[in-house]
Amino acid sequence: MSKQNILFNTAVTILLAVLFYPTWRWVAGEWLSNPYYSHGILVIAVSAYLIWRSSRRLPFTAPDNRALVALIGFGGLYLYLLNRYTFYMAAFVSVVVVASVIWLLWGLPALRRLAFPLAFLWLAIPLPIVERATLPLSLWAGKASTTLVSWLGLDVVVNGAAVQLPNTTLTIGAQCSGINSLIALLTLTVLAAYLLRGPWWGKFALVASAVPLAILGNVLRIANLLVVARYWGVDSAFNFYHNYAGGIFFVLVVLLMLPLSKVLQCKTLRWDVL
Repeated sequence: MSKQNILFNTAVTILLAVLFYPTWRWVAGEWLSNPYYSHGILVIAVSAYLIWRSSRRLPFTAPDNRALVALIGFGGLYLYLLNRYTFYMAAFVSVVVVASVIWLLWGLPALRRLAFPLAFLWLAIPLPIVERATLPLSLWAGKASTTLVSWLGLDVVVNGAAVQLPNTTLTIGAQCSGINSLIALLTLTVLAAYLLRGPWWGKFALVASAVPLAILGNVLRIANLLVVARYWGVDSAFNFYHNYAGGIFFVLVVLLMLPLSKVLQCKTLRWDVL
């Protein structure tokens, strides 16, 4: 790459960084304050690594002026969303603006090569719908888990968010929604589907399985906590066991994904992208 091209690409990078700074500053603030997206910085790191790996073998072609339409359109949309302080939507569009710049400067083959690492960045962007979903999900998980333990013979009564055991009454709160596990598992399965060789239907099924498996793991976790609270006391369940149960059941669900990926014929790693 010539010195002129290096200077031009550096200037474009600086311009995009300045343009996107307000949006991604908000995103970074959400990573620090929103417990559902504390994994965001890891998504950025993984995406940066995949971009670096792919960039070493990019099929550079002549600039493609067709991308100007996309760049102008999405650039204008980004500025509109930024002006309206709709940061989460602006963050999504900013990734498309970067894709349009790559298409314009290096051609469509280069964009295809970088498509997944760029799209993976979307999983780091906080969505407001996530927090709104915590209450209904926690209530549903509470009902499902209490139904399970009642089948096992545990005397339990549910009244809204309150769960009454013979020795205590517990409240199913937003922290019982399982959103953390759901988002983390969905992110992992999307990455796994990219890194594994297999048929498209197997990869799709692997990603889709993240939702029911995360929900199942959360229901089993809450049911387990109820059993511990009933027979070993509330202090044992929520002051000690609760701190470890989430991690334990998440690891179990991730381990369950290993044989599932083999059943779905997603067995071998794509070393060309690692």
